[in-house]
Amino acid sequence: MTTGQDESSVRVALRIRPQLAREKIEGCHICTYVMPGEPQVILGKDKAFTFDYVLDMDSQQDTIYTNCTEKLIEGCFEGYNATVFAYGQTGSGKTYTMGTGFDVNIAEEELGIIPRAVHHLFKGIDERRQAAQEQGRPVPEFKINAQFLELYNEEVLDLFDSARDMKQKSHIKIHEDASGGIYTVGVTTRTVSSEAEMMQCLKLGALSRTTASTQMNVQSSRSHAIFTIHLCQVRVCASDNQESESENDNKVSNGNSEMDEYETLTAKFHFVDLAGSERLKRTGATGDRAKEGISINCGLLALGNVISALGDRSKRASHVPYRDSKLTRLLQDSLGGNSQTVMIACISPSDRDFMETLNTLKYANRARNIKNKVMVNQDKASQQISALRTEIARLQMELMEYKTGKRMMGEDGVESFSDMFHENSMLQTENSNLRVRVKAMQETIDAQRARLTQLLSDQANQALARAGEGGTEEIGNMIQGYIKEIEDLRAKLLESEAVNENLRKNLSRASNRQSFYGGPGSFSSPLLAPEKETSDVIELAKKDLEKLKKREKKKKKSASKEEVPDNDQDKVTERIGEDAEMEVQEASDHEEGEEEEEEEEEMDVEESSDDSDSESDEKENYQADLANITCEIAIKQKLIDELENSQRRLHTLKQQYEQKLMMLQCKIRDTQLERDRVLQNMNSMESGTDDKTRKIKVEYEKKLSIMNKELQKLQSAQKEHARLLKNQSQYEKQLKKLQVDVAEMKRTKVRLMKQMKEQQEKNRLNESRRNREIACLKKDQRKQEHQLKLLEAQKRQQELILRRKTEEVTALRRQVRPTSGKVVRKVNLPEPAQDSLLRPPSGRTYSSSSSATNSTWSYRRTTGVYSTRSARNKWQTLERRISDVIMQRMTISNMEADMNRLLKQREELTKRKEKVIRKRDRLLREGAEPEKAVLPLNEEVDTLTANIDYINDSIADCQANIMQLEEAKEEGDTVDVSALIGSCSLAESRFLLDHFMSMAINKGLQAAQRESQVKVMEGRLKQTEITSATQNQLLFHMLKEKAEFNPELDALLGNALQELGNLPA
Repeated sequence: MTTGQDESSVRVALRIRPQLAREKIEGCHICTYVMPGEPQVILGKDKAFTFDYVLDMDSQQDTIYTNCTEKLIEGCFEGYNATVFAYGQTGSGKTYTMGTGFDVNIAEEELGIIPRAVHHLFKGIDERRQAAQEQGRPVPEFKINAQFLELYNEEVLDLFDSARDMKQKSHIKIHEDASGGIYTVGVTTRTVSSEAEMMQCLKLGALSRTTASTQMNVQSSRSHAIFTIHLCQVRVCASDNQESESENDNKVSNGNSEMDEYETLTAKFHFVDLAGSERLKRTGATGDRAKEGISINCGLLALGNVISALGDRSKRASHVPYRDSKLTRLLQDSLGGNSQTVMIACISPSDRDFMETLNTLKYANRARNIKNKVMVNQDKASQQISALRTEIARLQMELMEYKTGKRMMGEDGVESFSDMFHENSMLQTENSNLRVRVKAMQETIDAQRARLTQLLSDQANQALARAGEGGTEEIGNMIQGYIKEIEDLRAKLLESEAVNENLRKNLSRASNRQSFYGGPGSFSSPLLAPEKETSDVIELAKKDLEKLKKREKKKKKSASKEEVPDNDQDKVTERIGEDAEMEVQEASDHEEGEEEEEEEEEMDVEESSDDSDSESDEKENYQADLANITCEIAIKQKLIDELENSQRRLHTLKQQYEQKLMMLQCKIRDTQLERDRVLQNMNSMESGTDDKTRKIKVEYEKKLSIMNKELQKLQSAQKEHARLLKNQSQYEKQLKKLQVDVAEMKRTKVRLMKQMKEQQEKNRLNESRRNREIACLKKDQRKQEHQLKLLEAQKRQQELILRRKTEEVTALRRQVRPTSGKVVRKVNLPEPAQDSLLRPPSGRTYSSSSSATNSTWSYRRTTGVYSTRSARNKWQTLERRISDVIMQRMTISNMEADMNRLLKQREELTKRKEKVIRKRDRLLREGAEPEKAVLPLNEEVDTLTANIDYINDSIADCQANIMQLEEAKEEGDTVDVSALIGSCSLAESRFLLDHFMSMAINKGLQAAQRESQVKVMEGRLKQTEITSATQNQLLFHMLKEKAEFNPELDALLGNALQELGNLPA
């Protein structure tokens, strides 16, 4: 097992808790959005943060455990340390996520990380013991210890120590071993052997933890808790296990356990539940709660400084302040040390917690850059055995290379690789290349064979269809020819397989000879023969392939002469030959054509994006052409439909007329036959008279005349039908022409639609490009506005400094009287000294006496050595940086104050809206008239809703402005203050320290003056409030007296008092 160091980044998981019922009632909006399928969260409108895992509000406990912690437990079994700590503001769900807050009625699916990790740990122990027993190996031994610490007010307390005194100072000490690991002295360590014992220890420690209630959280953790599991295991080395499997199995049965080598692995797992960062304004903490909050914030500030020092690439070489807090001291291994660390950042989605959420995301984003040096915790004996085993394996490999001839010693004693090794490598490369070529040729042959088979089958099917019933003899001859050819090919295949087998045997014998009789002279000769044989076999295979192709062509010619005409046969053979010869050319031409099409499309895109005006004109022309073509297509489609309908009607009429004509002709023929038969009968009858004959003749003549008239009508109809048939041919020509026109128009329409689609895509790309340019311009504008504001602020500060310098110079001139030459020499200072004297720090507001005192003190401290040009430039740079930071923080603080004010207004309006809604519902239940009572309330609800929406928009704007200032601060932070101070010499450092002390004195004086002014203003405000309350009481009594005689005034007074919440019972 390797024990070398491996860099591992701190993984960060973000968990967003669901909104509380109280937040929903107060109208808080969700300011976070998780990108679907991506570990990215968006805060506000467009500020994105990316982490390793992002779990939204609907995430479950098992999901976060599986993603974040499960692999760490498996790593503990391999000897790696691990740490999981939850970070975030108070009330964001850290204790729930970690599982240190126990509840009696908690469900199994709501268990936190620690209970699930304990279950996983003991389950893994049982599985490893059972696997060792099944495989007949010695069972590994495990020893598990637990510690539970609490960091309360910068004191390390032992939660397992039930007899500890909270008033006395803790006796627990934190030390560092020789390898840099952190351990504690004086802590109770409990040895556990089962999951139930571990959970009982965790429960006892969690009940002893300090918790309290604040305005933001009913059960708030008032301390940082660290639950540590120490795992020690003794097991058989993995490499010895593999060697024993390769040997005889009798060693295990004979009880040779003394030959097994064991290794000892240790690991520790920290589960850290940090107390949440909080603001005293929001928590409303006083007394002990306020002290606890200050201590919590101090520890988290130190943790943030450590994360900044480790996560900032420019500060990695600087000092990491681990010793600023006991929290960072205890977590020294977890941050930048020997540990696999996962940070779970818990945040609130409500816009009321926007600033806390932003700070948490910034720290979590910075923590991703921390690199830990992870290594296996192994005892020294195991490490030495592992190192020796690795060295033995390396030497065995080197010895094997000497035996096989890969390595050799030269005449000058220099170790080098033999010529045989280089030649073997070259031949292996050539062999692999030839295999690739053979595979490609085989694929080409298979494709051509499949195509030829398909063509032959089609030819046979055509011959079978033409032969019919009388061509059975020809078909039989064809089948016999195919069967004979198949048998010949099968014989050749068996022969080639036998040759291939002989070649493979020769090649294996040659390789064996190479391994035993290697050398520069004897290595090339036995390998050249197989290579020559292989090339001969390839040439023979090519010749056989050519012969088979010739025979196949002869077969096709003979078969085609018997069954296919000459012209058709020539066309088929030419087509087959052309297809076989031009197949590769078609593929290459197709690829070249695709590349040319892509280049043409790219050129079209580049040309079309040059002129936006022509694009709009072309788009309008396309639309007009498309509309005209669509209209013409519709008209011609209607004409085609009418012509087709008329053609169908003509066909139907033709059939009807032909049927009637045939019927009448048959009827006439039958009538004539009947007349002839009657006349013949009458002539044969002797008793017939002329009158009867005449009557019958007249009747038949009438019938014949009627039928002749019908025949004439039908003949005229037939002539009309013939005329219509002539017109039909014209109609058919016109129909075909119209169909061609319609098809052409449809193709034109498709082409125009395709062009419009391409034009729309181009316009969309241009629009997106323009939008990006507009966004960049807006961003630049915001930067310029921000820089303009900073420059204006700097200008005001410089004017103020100039005014104060003028006052100081005037004061100095008044105080200094040139009574003697000595004093005159003191006044006439050198120019650098005067310059340094007249450059006080920015923000000095003090009286003439204090300014004179400070100036004299500066003069005594400042000499020519300290007032160099570089020192003045550095001080000016630092001064500008301090002013910029002050301005940025003041701006953010003002915006945050505005946002808090808007949040309070929204809360008040939401409560007022709920009251009005309840009043309206009560009136509706009582059956009041809607117009008189409910309608004004509905209008008031609409007004309050509009106000709330306006306030929500204002809050969103404040959040966007804060995000922009944060981005500007990150982009504008170009001055590295620590590097600037580190580059100062001793004289420059004294110069800067002198000015910093002057600035500190002046700022302290300003703060004292402001505090006195604030106290005066607070007193005045209190007095004004008292006066206002007295006047309100007097006004209330006066209005109450008048309201007894005026009902309307009484109603107005009652409504006003109800809105203010001061209505007396």
